[in-house]
Amino acid sequence: MTDSKNPLLTKSFDFALLTVSFCQELQTQKNFVIANQLLKSGTSIGANVREAQHAESKSDFIHKLKIAYKECEETIYWLEICKASYSLNCDTLLSESQQIGKLLSRIISTAKRNS
Repeated sequence: MTDSKNPLLTKSFDFALLTVSFCQELQTQKNFVIANQLLKSGTSIGANVREAQHAESKSDFIHKLKIAYKECEETIYWLEICKASYSLNCDTLLSESQQIGKLLSRIISTAKRNS
């Protein structure tokens, strides 16, 4: 499904799968608004990372990864809301999203330096 040679693609895809499962749990608890917001941002990270793999230029690549980074930050926000409001155990998702954010930040910085 994903390119196993690209850790960012793999991590973001696996994260999207974890997010889908977590959101299904939220929906069973009738937390529809949070579940929908989290589902959109959490799965958008990987979608933008994948789109960046076929960027038309270096600046397009950086732009798409910046969008992925913003989605990652939004995802962290929603997970923090879940943890604070519902006392849900989302530590794994928070940790994974923070790791993906750091990876995206490093890739963006490197791409900017090399352009």
